Amino acid sequence: MKVIRGTPSSLIHPPCALTIGNFDGVHQGHQALLSRLSDYAAQNDLKTCVLTFDPHPKEFFTPDNAPARIYSLRDKLSALKDCGIDSVVVEHFNANFAKITADEFVEKILIQGLNAKYIVIGDDFHYGAKRQGNFETLSAAGKVHGFEVHSVSSVLDHENSRISSTAIRTALKNGDLASARKLLGRPYAFTGHVQHGKKLGRTIGFPTLNLAISKEKHKTPPATTGIFIARVHGLHENPLPAVASLGVRPTVEDQGRVLLETHIFNFNESVYGKLIKVELIEKLRDEAKYPNLEALQEAIQADALAAINYFKNI
Repeated sequence: MKVIRGTPSSLIHPPCALTIGNFDGVHQGHQALLSRLSDYAAQNDLKTCVLTFDPHPKEFFTPDNAPARIYSLRDKLSALKDCGIDSVVVEHFNANFAKITADEFVEKILIQGLNAKYIVIGDDFHYGAKRQGNFETLSAAGKVHGFEVHSVSSVLDHENSRISSTAIRTALKNGDLASARKLLGRPYAFTGHVQHGKKLGRTIGFPTLNLAISKEKHKTPPATTGIFIARVHGLHENPLPAVASLGVRPTVEDQGRVLLETHIFNFNESVYGKLIKVELIEKLRDEAKYPNLEALQEAIQADALAAINYFKNI
């Protein structure tokens, strides 16, 4: 999959079947839209393309009230690749981009930039400054400029509720990883490069692989902090069983930064710098502050035992 930063030129971008959106989580609703996009592209000898934004427009307009990201940009791109998309254009959403009118969006980005011949969008899609463009205006523009426009209705879950990024954030906030997994169509996970930490875990018998989560508010994870049964992908042929802590480490640190610390059972390799994926399976408990390291060690031992028993029984 090709990743393009900023709008390319139609002189180099092939005619494409295009969809547009934030695609946070690339959940089952998004997947239905992407499947329709791929079907049409295959039938009409077109490449598939996704136009997405970074940061999320709400992070630009209302940074203090922006939703937490389900996925980092890296994880979103990985999920789109898994869906078979040929290219993703990542537009930097800034003040200049926010001023683009609906007509300019169509002419400069969709036609001159992306060479769009077919566009499929969700039923709540808007575009252009002040969200002035919608399905009807885009369809009218398509008749003028020679591209087709289709919309896909929201996908409902088994309870006839709309599958949405908001619903996933709610499930993650509540520690309901099973519901989040159903909505996503895959386990909830983080990817990142293993970083050096204070190596405190080694001193109490639980060395960890550390992934840093951004300090920026909108980039903090929607998952509630706590202790989780986990699997680690990317180090061996099969995923490795583990226990993970997602949070601010209140017993040993007061900087407020969010870290994902993962202890892999019976694992003693040096893997600093390697890209791994940590899949959160089930929440064991909330994060807690302990009076000393001995109490923390006892809690971690209990968590590790609970995770080991889980893997023994699956």
